[in-house]
Amino acid sequence: MAVVETEIVGRGPQVLFDAHPDTYRHWKLAVDGEIARLTLDIDEDGGIVPGYKLKLNSYDLGVDIELNDAINRVRFEHPGVKCLVITSGKSKMFCSGANIYMLGQSTHGWKVNFCKFTNETRNGLEDSSGVDGLKTLAAVNGACAGGGYELALACDEILMIDDRSSTVSLPEVPLLGVLPGTGGLTRVIDKRRVRRDLADIFCTTAEGVRADRAQQWRLIDHIARPQNFDEQVSEHAKRMAASSKRAAAGAGAGIVLEPLAREIDADAYRYSLVEVAIDRNARSATITVKGPGGEPPASGDAAAAQACAAWPLALARELEDAMLMLRANEPECGLWLLRSSGEGARVLAYDAFAEKNRSHWFVAETLGAWRRLLSRFDVTSRSMFAIVDTGSCFAGTLFELALAADRSYMLDAAEEDEATSIALSAANFGWFPMASGITRIDAHYCQRVPEGLAELAGEPITASRAEEIGIVTASPDDLDWSDEIRIAIEERSSLSPDALTGMEASLRFAGPETMFTRVFGRLTAWQNWIFNRPNATGEHGALKLYGSGTKAQFDWKRI
Repeated sequence: MAVVETEIVGRGPQVLFDAHPDTYRHWKLAVDGEIARLTLDIDEDGGIVPGYKLKLNSYDLGVDIELNDAINRVRFEHPGVKCLVITSGKSKMFCSGANIYMLGQSTHGWKVNFCKFTNETRNGLEDSSGVDGLKTLAAVNGACAGGGYELALACDEILMIDDRSSTVSLPEVPLLGVLPGTGGLTRVIDKRRVRRDLADIFCTTAEGVRADRAQQWRLIDHIARPQNFDEQVSEHAKRMAASSKRAAAGAGAGIVLEPLAREIDADAYRYSLVEVAIDRNARSATITVKGPGGEPPASGDAAAAQACAAWPLALARELEDAMLMLRANEPECGLWLLRSSGEGARVLAYDAFAEKNRSHWFVAETLGAWRRLLSRFDVTSRSMFAIVDTGSCFAGTLFELALAADRSYMLDAAEEDEATSIALSAANFGWFPMASGITRIDAHYCQRVPEGLAELAGEPITASRAEEIGIVTASPDDLDWSDEIRIAIEERSSLSPDALTGMEASLRFAGPETMFTRVFGRLTAWQNWIFNRPNATGEHGALKLYGSGTKAQFDWKRI
């Protein structure tokens, strides 16, 4: 599982996001035909950092890293699975949510990153269900509170044991003086359509509600008596599998997700296709991705035979890991410079291959990995500039990185052999929707995309043309290039990180609101307010004093 390692080549302790079923401490994954079962059985002494015990099936970042890994293994290693059942291995306790003592001792930044990663894992369940047909059933076989209920909420359906004692609850407001941190409030009303007044009662009742009332209020879907519970889980899972549209029916064996080869030194992370260079003086990190080294395979089966070595999947996995490492371990690197190297034509060839083979399970799951990866970029609290210069290959799928950036700078070189270009493909027009449901091109142009832009797909777009149609921010020439980039970096790095986080979160999601944009918008707002207020985290705050027997002392003024 993930660990916080000791000193690495002059760096502080590093949070790693590696996990494997053989070393899971908290989850058990079992697959039986079209149905997989993930059982939460938390090792109390298996916290990712010392100082607390994970009692009552409560979780921390390490637990969720394993969960994220397990879901990815269902996606790629078990393509025949159509329904994933999530349940508990502990009697009368499904999950009590995020460990309160962990939250009480954590820094603000740790809490926010923890909640963000946990949100992304739960959003990923809904993404795989909605797009790829991997259905999820929460088999709630005991008390289900806080983040435990939020995990259940992320599933397609919830079946709860009716043992007259188990409850579902979101007790954060009455017990801790904070809010549910992984979309609970939003999903209760936006997804489950719980009546607002009933939701108000539910979210201010620490003890929660039992199965019969939870079903009446739409907080869950189904109930079953203890003696029938296992039978009902099986029946509902089979029904959901039968309704799945997952493309992997009859696909046979999946691929093995091999461990990533990662090198860490004092100022860099290095992978086969990604390199991260950290400049601590400039408070920035340069992330360079490599384009494909050859042409795409001949078929979907040939791509699956390449397994983790297939360029699109290998790059997605490495880039996601690099991003998560930076978010967890380098909080002062507030500006990410996104670069690429390779041949744009080869990237376009891979996109054409994906377009032709999208119905193949391996191609579909690889596109899903990119869809979720790009969503992580959108909600990351870092400034991002895309740098398009000599040797770049920002085309098609890789141009999505430039569209995800806050700004893009493109070199307008005088020398023909140093000329730069970008290119669009079908990937930019619907493969990877943002949380708002629109494409990054739509968001870039505030849904006023220039007429005929889609017709440029596949054609090289020069720097002068790119600036003319407004698809890049600026295209300095050779004489001004170095100075303009340097000044932009220095200016950005001099601004308040807090103000930039709020500004970027406001500007990146042009267009319609959805449940997902509300989850992250509200998360950013409340975490940067309530988590810093003394009523929650002050010396006499509810989160600090929980379990001590001392009652919290609130400042009763409404602000």
